[in-house]
Amino acid sequence: MPSAWPDDDIILYDGVCIFCSRWVRFVAKRDVAKRFRFTPIQSDYGTRLAQHFGIDPNDPDTNAVIHGGQAYFKSDAALTVLSQLPRWGWVRVLFAVPPALRNPVYNLVARNRYRIFGRSEVCMVPDASLRERVIES
Repeated sequence: MPSAWPDDDIILYDGVCIFCSRWVRFVAKRDVAKRFRFTPIQSDYGTRLAQHFGIDPNDPDTNAVIHGGQAYFKSDAALTVLSQLPRWGWVRVLFAVPPALRNPVYNLVARNRYRIFGRSEVCMVPDASLRERVIES
């Protein structure tokens, strides 16, 4: 396992994936404490983070979150983020489902995300309220 990342509560996402950009907006809207910050994998910071944890920045197959000094990937990442949001703590019960059962569903969506949800040519441009929470360099 690579060494810890120096920042915490960072969500790494595919910035050209429409589904992933909607995920970021979903989290940002519900994260009233503004705990989480976001970085597209296409940014300098996001690329460094991805490479540090062995994610191919040119063909990402997972989102990731650094939380509590630990990196989480795939369904663990999504559940970790959701469980930290107000009124979403109930999703912790889904950790009882083994990753061997959760991740195939995650992988199916991840593999087909561009085909199902689309892809933009450039990273999402955050609005003013989100811009301060996006790390790019």
